[in-house]
Amino acid sequence: MIEFIRGSIDYVTPEYVVIDHQGIGYKIHTPNPFSYSKNTQDIVVYTYQHVREDILALYGFQTREEKALFIKLLNVTGIGPKGALAILASGNPTQVIEAIENENETFLVKFPGVGKKTARQIILDLKGKLGDVATHYAPDLFTHDDHDARETSNIALNEALEALKVLGYAEREIKKIVPALMEESLTTDQYIKKALQKLLK
Repeated sequence: MIEFIRGSIDYVTPEYVVIDHQGIGYKIHTPNPFSYSKNTQDIVVYTYQHVREDILALYGFQTREEKALFIKLLNVTGIGPKGALAILASGNPTQVIEAIENENETFLVKFPGVGKKTARQIILDLKGKLGDVATHYAPDLFTHDDHDARETSNIALNEALEALKVLGYAEREIKKIVPALMEESLTTDQYIKKALQKLLK
């Protein structure tokens, strides 16, 4: 894994930049290539290497936090590198984080390729899990105690969801009640009781 590349900007296109590092040109896809100026010397780009059977690509970011947000978006079901890059290119990272934490689907569906289902999935997968990135972009969004409480709540919720699967409830049934459960901060037992109440209605 290449953590970062330091060099000079040799070439800029609408989709990627080329960085010259000791005579080797690295093609790096970035959210906003034109934020880099050609011939800029001694620039650092933080990189993520994406490997698939038919693809080997480098994605680059101006800060480690922007790279971390990109990786978190990749973990969302239905979002690939191009989709994650489009979100970072179209939106201010602070606004993206705030939209996820505030469950603002209306804001998220403005991004290319993000419909209501994907927006809901982004919120479901990432709400409460962006504290390490938010400290850079939105330091007031999480207090330390609030972040710890959210993390504890997420663990309890995940444990409760696993318990429901053991009890024989289908993934489809469980997904329907998750948004309502995410609105509360409970213990594992409390989440299970709450979930059973909703499932038995």
